Amino acid sequence: MPWRKTKDAYAIWVSEVILQQTRVAQGLDYYYRFLQAFPTIQSLADAPLDDVMRVWQGLGYYTRARNMHAAAKQVMSEHGGKIPDTYEKLRSLRGVGDYTASAIGAFAFNIPRPAVDGNVYRIWSRIFGVFTPIDTPNGQKELYQISFEQLDKQRSALFNQAIMDFGGTLCMPKNPLCGDCPVSDVCYAFRNNAIALLPAKSKKIKVTNRYFAYLMIRHKGDTFIRQRDGKDIWHSLYEFPLIETGGSTSLKSLEKTQEWKEMFGNVKPTVLHISPRLKHVLSHQHLYTQFYIIEVKTIPYFLSTNFIKVKADSMGEYPTSRLIDSYMAAEPVEKYFLRHEAGSGQNKRSRRKD
Repeated sequence: MPWRKTKDAYAIWVSEVILQQTRVAQGLDYYYRFLQAFPTIQSLADAPLDDVMRVWQGLGYYTRARNMHAAAKQVMSEHGGKIPDTYEKLRSLRGVGDYTASAIGAFAFNIPRPAVDGNVYRIWSRIFGVFTPIDTPNGQKELYQISFEQLDKQRSALFNQAIMDFGGTLCMPKNPLCGDCPVSDVCYAFRNNAIALLPAKSKKIKVTNRYFAYLMIRHKGDTFIRQRDGKDIWHSLYEFPLIETGGSTSLKSLEKTQEWKEMFGNVKPTVLHISPRLKHVLSHQHLYTQFYIIEVKTIPYFLSTNFIKVKADSMGEYPTSRLIDSYMAAEPVEKYFLRHEAGSGQNKRSRRKD
């Protein structure tokens, strides 16, 4: 892993942010891609947010990219373009929490602080028999104290990396390799047959089901999109007009909604294709989505005033969610949405190759 071979705080920061919610195998390509696009903290700070989101596209948890972009600007304006070398100043950067500040501090500057994440909670709770739930403040405080006591203060970077490797190769969440573990003889969970019970959690994540109808509206060679805002998922990414319903619905039911009537007004849309219902799983939400490919002869007033008109075959230039990006590669999109007008020449798709 390349971030182990450098003391460059910026490269380490990028790796830590990417790996917060991403497996190493997936994150590695994004790590190289991100540093190729933004090789320095200044290049990241100077880049438009849309460019950052486009490079990040498909990785998910997009708040990470927005925060890192904002923090890069903060580094340039408040720290003279140099990533700070103390825990307190690292912690003050936008989106940099206790774990990330500790990890950057340890790996780049050998600051003697434990980088405590889910892997570390799991290891110490099993070895020391800590049954206080790790998703509570008391549990996290107790395990952080253990982590700090166990930390090799002189070799913080090496120790933190060793604990991460230990969690990734031996003390795994399921089916840990206890027979190969060098500390199984002092491990509470192993000696008391409590491996499946630790780490303890107080509650399960509640999953919400949501139902989306995306309207891929085509007028000649154009379509209509907007940038998501607010505090919902996929902030700053672009999307087609969206109608969210309370459950599964048919086209007839959708046409009766206030959103549909407001969208099209007096314009009569022609529905060319309706996708099967697609399930897209997020950490705390399950999205059940259908894409409606629609053609209009004239542009409805609501669309012209509330959405951006773009070329249908230029959607690859805009950062979108993985859900939309995946569907844009589907065969019906080529057939119904990106079809060329008679006499206009062959219409080429300009999709990303990533």
